[in-house]
Amino acid sequence: MYSVALPSSVHEQAIEHLLRQDGQEDLCFALWHPSQGRDRITALIHSLILPLEGDRDVHGNVSFMPSYFERALSEAINAGAGLAFMHSHPASGWQDMSLDDIHAEQRLAAAVKSATELPLVGLTIGTDEAWSARFWTKTAPRTYERQWCDSVRVVGSKFAITLHPNLAKKSVFRPELERTILAWGKEAQSQLANLTVGIVGAGSVGSIVAEALARMGIGHIRLLDFDSVEKVNLDRLLFATRRDALLKKSKVEVIAKAIRQTATAGQFTVEPLEWSIVEESGFQVALDCDVLFSCVDRPLARSVLNFIAYAHLIPVVDGGIMVRVNERTQKLKHADWRTHIAIPDRPCLECLEQYDPGQVSSERDGFLDDPAYIAGLPHAHWAKRNENVFAFSLSVASFEVLQFLSLIVAPSGINNPRAQMYHFITAGLDKNDLDACKSRCLYPGYTARGDHAGISVTSHHLAAEKEREKRQAYHRTLEYHLHRWILLKLRG
Repeated sequence: MYSVALPSSVHEQAIEHLLRQDGQEDLCFALWHPSQGRDRITALIHSLILPLEGDRDVHGNVSFMPSYFERALSEAINAGAGLAFMHSHPASGWQDMSLDDIHAEQRLAAAVKSATELPLVGLTIGTDEAWSARFWTKTAPRTYERQWCDSVRVVGSKFAITLHPNLAKKSVFRPELERTILAWGKEAQSQLANLTVGIVGAGSVGSIVAEALARMGIGHIRLLDFDSVEKVNLDRLLFATRRDALLKKSKVEVIAKAIRQTATAGQFTVEPLEWSIVEESGFQVALDCDVLFSCVDRPLARSVLNFIAYAHLIPVVDGGIMVRVNERTQKLKHADWRTHIAIPDRPCLECLEQYDPGQVSSERDGFLDDPAYIAGLPHAHWAKRNENVFAFSLSVASFEVLQFLSLIVAPSGINNPRAQMYHFITAGLDKNDLDACKSRCLYPGYTARGDHAGISVTSHHLAAEKEREKRQAYHRTLEYHLHRWILLKLRG
């Protein structure tokens, strides 16, 4: 699978240059970086290389001079990036290619691949700001073939997605979705059906989010969590039963089984994945998603998701709960929860203080899973707080889903709400006034860098490995005793 994503700032700059007032076509080059997931490679458009005077000839159609291509190729080599060729068409929607378009891009493909070791990416924009895109891949010596992208996403202060009309899922809506479609129309519902949404963390919030998305008609959900169902989860984990806890089933297995029954999309797929987002396997499947939900409570996982939001241009819908109890009376002191979207042109999770960067290395080194270390922390430390209530999780999940819907459906043209904080005691709702990341934040510098960001955020996750091993050992023991019981029964 192939796709392209652009930061909204680059999209706006491209519109200003390519969509001319006189209606003529125009062109430019751009730099891109790869984002390689398990099943999909995405070209992240990082920056434009605009033409200088004399670089191209606009004459209804448009052509470029060899010197312009040579300059663009040199910039790509110096930046360690791939090269993209962008041009406009005087029509709307997903654009096909004329023979002249095909020949122009084919002629560039060999030189670009040889110089950058990455394929040429071609993009066309229509008059309605919809993009189409393709990769030119080498299939044999001196042979380059066009591979159409499934989608092109614009990510940032706005979110927009254009789907390839022949590669997208066909809009076959079940009767169950009739009233949902009445709320926002068939076009928005078709986009929801074609999204791949990842839910990282299948606990109290994640399980509710999964149920909501399945009932709303999301077509493809990936559930990512390494943990098992336990008795202490049963007061807040949707779908989980005492039997699931007894059998030590994985949380993702339990949720996946349930939402297969409640999903309303015409073509629905759910993948239960017993990985941590910190592990390379979990990280890669997350990169195949169009949107991610952060339903985790640990700093390391949040820092990885924060990185993905900027470096790989995948919006991360995040939320968290803080519950405080009066130590003397053991009564509820306050309960607050916050939801927001980490996305370019908006403040990141670290700047919103959703995790403490100092605790990221502590968790990576295993201290937050060490009982002796935890015992030495202050009583009020977040790692010691275990308060949680299903009703609070229900509200956080609702806020996250509403943020997601606003992003995709864009009611009245508003598709990126600010961070929201709800106070349970006073029933007050605040909005965060922070417009962007703080001045010294590193994450905006990673925007659209993808695999070329220069840092690695994945590693072995000891807690995840131990939990999977413990679950597998328990299941092997159950199977052993079951076989013995069957043999005893057969022997009379």
